[in-house]
Amino acid sequence: MGRIVTFGEIMLRLAPNGYYRFFQDDQLQATFGGGEANVSVSLANYGMDSAFVTKLPEHAIGQGAVNALRYFGVDTGFIARGGDRIGIYFLEKGASQRGSVCIYDRAHSAISESSPSDYDWDAIFDGADWFHFTGITPALGENLVNICLDACKAAHAHGVKISCDLNYRGKLWTRDQARAAMTKLCEYVDVCISNEEDAKDVFGIEAEGSDITGGVLNTEGYKSVAKQLADRFGFEKVAITLRTSISANDNDWQGMLYDGSDYCFSKQYHLHIVDRVGGGDSFGAGLIYSLVNGFGTQDAIEFAVAASALKHSIEGDFNRVSVSEVKKLAGGDASGRVQR
Repeated sequence: MGRIVTFGEIMLRLAPNGYYRFFQDDQLQATFGGGEANVSVSLANYGMDSAFVTKLPEHAIGQGAVNALRYFGVDTGFIARGGDRIGIYFLEKGASQRGSVCIYDRAHSAISESSPSDYDWDAIFDGADWFHFTGITPALGENLVNICLDACKAAHAHGVKISCDLNYRGKLWTRDQARAAMTKLCEYVDVCISNEEDAKDVFGIEAEGSDITGGVLNTEGYKSVAKQLADRFGFEKVAITLRTSISANDNDWQGMLYDGSDYCFSKQYHLHIVDRVGGGDSFGAGLIYSLVNGFGTQDAIEFAVAASALKHSIEGDFNRVSVSEVKKLAGGDASGRVQR
């Protein structure tokens, strides 16, 4: 069983109940989530040896985040402790033609003010097989760009495969900042994960003939995007998620995996969404699981997309599904019938 390390920020998630707007109700649900933490939880649920690295304050809220990860069996032994606060994000779930809203309150979080000395990457990658991070983490500050670069260099030196989800967040940094940082980091990446927007926002690469706001996706154009990314950085594989947003509640969802020779598209799912936050992270976790376990290109993309389709049916950031549930859906059983 492969050991997979992820690195990033876990945040406190505060959200009104159901589809209430902010302060329409006087209650907020408190849970935890964050890109790489979501990946670690999925992998732990699949029975993998999954470790999450971050920095958290030593107070009760920071410990609550650690406990939430431990509940799922994630290895928290390399989490640095210190700093004053944990990042927070407020989520208002959209419905019909009203989109979801995320408001971040993560300035001066423990990880954003961490230093290279907080992380012993040689120890962290001892015995590891895979390292995963996203473009969100280096966006937290120039110090995190350097820390991510240290991590990638150490992973590479240990012979660890590296995956990165580009995950551009315009609220955290500019396109120019993202391009400068991710160009350096992607030199070490083996598997790149992107979507219809990230490749354009970060590297100026876009699929011709697509209109993401109008719900038009040209699948042929994404072959060109994947090849351009692979050619530029030497990626072994490029995975692209294809989302057609019909409304906040209803999306069509598909994926493509390019392995340097073949372009494999998954089946398409029509999603009636319960909670879409963490959908991309569940895709990344499904892809990592399938590649670590030797799945072929077509089977790998089918597993990743099915895992993500199921996540859209689950409240919260974390994907609470098993390998057998994912394989059942990937195998063609999308009926949603009661299991007795």
